[in-house]
Amino acid sequence: MHTLKYVAVSLLAASIAPNSASSQAFPSRPITMIVPLAAGGPTDTLARIVAEGMRESLGQPVLIENVTGASATIGVGKAVHAAPDGYTLSIGNWFTHVLNGAIHPLQYNVLTDFVPIALVAENPLLIVGRKMLPANDLKELIAWLKANPDKATEGTSGIGSASHVSGVFFQNVTGARFQFVPYRGAAPAMQDLVAGRIDLMIDQVSNSLPHVRSDQIKAYAVTAKSRAAVAPEIPTVDEAGLPEFHISIWHALWAPKGTPQEIVAKLNGAVVNALASTNVRQRLVALGQEIRPANQQTPEALAAFHKAEVDKWWPIVKTAGIKAE
Repeated sequence: MHTLKYVAVSLLAASIAPNSASSQAFPSRPITMIVPLAAGGPTDTLARIVAEGMRESLGQPVLIENVTGASATIGVGKAVHAAPDGYTLSIGNWFTHVLNGAIHPLQYNVLTDFVPIALVAENPLLIVGRKMLPANDLKELIAWLKANPDKATEGTSGIGSASHVSGVFFQNVTGARFQFVPYRGAAPAMQDLVAGRIDLMIDQVSNSLPHVRSDQIKAYAVTAKSRAAVAPEIPTVDEAGLPEFHISIWHALWAPKGTPQEIVAKLNGAVVNALASTNVRQRLVALGQEIRPANQQTPEALAAFHKAEVDKWWPIVKTAGIKAE
């Protein structure tokens, strides 16, 4: 009888121990961060900096896996269907986790199929124009566009891209009308802006600023509430006469729906600690990224911010009839 009781207790302990140990020991192996965009691009670069910074807190490497295709929906979809155990994370941005939900018929929900971990950083945009454009400030640019309806051209990274949606928003807010010229990316569009073949762009600070500094293009305003740390001489849209025209290419981390709360908390702590690191901060700021205060890096803050972005941008995209090609 005593022997049977001992065996039963031992079996019960054995069945419980692995689960409790695995949750307490997380992470006990490397974590994969899925980047749904190409290696070497802005999202990939940012992901690698943050992943490296998270390693110190977690005691395990965070490996980057680039899963590209179908406007980033393949990589995000793979993350959605991963086991909710904290070992697969989704890093994405305004385009992958907001705009795509309005543009593409997705097999997942950008809001409800993920558990938020943390908002990582954001890169405001610059409203820029060709060097010989007659307008010298934002108010003059808007006046010039209105005086020349449908004659000016804005370069974009393609239909449904951040630069395209930003341009639609600009038209909605100002009443100006111009033609969109889609390119295969921001780099070739910028080349044509520098060459004077298109009139304007609404582009990431990191991509535009070198050309502004070399006096090849004009900068009219940064699309943020405060001036960019890397370009304090450029006024905000509020200062330049277009209040509340706030847009940023922000990046955040999510886990698949169902990931345990204690694991989310540990991952969030690793991100917060990474973003507090002088080395990580310096590298992100050098890329034109802005890091929010620690109290805005919580899962709850990301959840509220993410929903607000969906509520703001989906109607703009759908009203404009922007759909996947």
